[in-house]
Amino acid sequence: MSAQRSFTLRPLTDDDIAEYADMLFSAFNTWYWKHGLNKDFYQCEPIEVSIFYDIYSDISPGCSVAAFHKKTGRMMGACFYHPRETHVSLGIMCVHPNYARQGVGRAMVDHILDFTRKNDYKACRLVSSALNLNSFSLYNRAGFVPRGVYQDMVMDVPENGLDVSVPGEDSVRAAIFDDVSKMGELEMEISGIRRENDYRYSIENPRGVMQATVFKNSQHGVDGFMISTKHAAINILGPCVARSEEIAIALIRRELERFRGISALFVIPMQKRVMVEQLYEWKAFNVETHLKEVWGEFQEYNGVSMPSYLPETE
Repeated sequence: MSAQRSFTLRPLTDDDIAEYADMLFSAFNTWYWKHGLNKDFYQCEPIEVSIFYDIYSDISPGCSVAAFHKKTGRMMGACFYHPRETHVSLGIMCVHPNYARQGVGRAMVDHILDFTRKNDYKACRLVSSALNLNSFSLYNRAGFVPRGVYQDMVMDVPENGLDVSVPGEDSVRAAIFDDVSKMGELEMEISGIRRENDYRYSIENPRGVMQATVFKNSQHGVDGFMISTKHAAINILGPCVARSEEIAIALIRRELERFRGISALFVIPMQKRVMVEQLYEWKAFNVETHLKEVWGEFQEYNGVSMPSYLPETE
């Protein structure tokens, strides 16, 4: 089968950055126009989308796979993946609109699952659009099972900030490196996964676009944490892990301060109605739905887990 392919697979390099950013920009904007968003998903210059390459490569160097046309050398598709302590995270899958239905997506998924098996990981996880049945079919045929449903909510944050306070907000502070192991223990308890390199990277913030906060408890422990990204290509709150919806709301409220005068995106578990209703009250609105999909082992959530696209999913 591989001999009949019109493409070859290899990792991305820095020489591919401009083409990768242009492909991501074109693929997402084309899909959302075709499916009723009626505006660009990425409302920035195409090269600014390279922030995804930058951060994904920082976190997991060399962990990408891309398809290149054998005759033209053009990039047909690309995907990053992230080996973590407990699992592999499959990142944003992108296939150029000109090369749809040529087996590019399946080849990249197979490549990442082969890596997962060969390195004895028990699970591969991703978050994908519930509206995109082509991507759902791609992952489902490969053995991924839906394990959670999310609503993507956007909020236009007032220039002067949100004129409300919530219980527990005073317990939120900036994360420090000493919090990393506590963040790992918390996420292991709540979600059954661990990714301390992501937390450490977000606190270090080498690209100047991320922020990390924690919800401290009276025993000097951590009952929740929030990472957010503010950049021309994406303004998003998450990942967030918290013992309760109230703690997650306090973290969201604190993090919204850095998004004054712009829109911010949240990926909220649909069953967490306290959070959903609070965001409706703050005039957030729905823009899409996503699925948490898992290949292999999965532990039910014991608290709140909000995924993100930068840093990626779980």
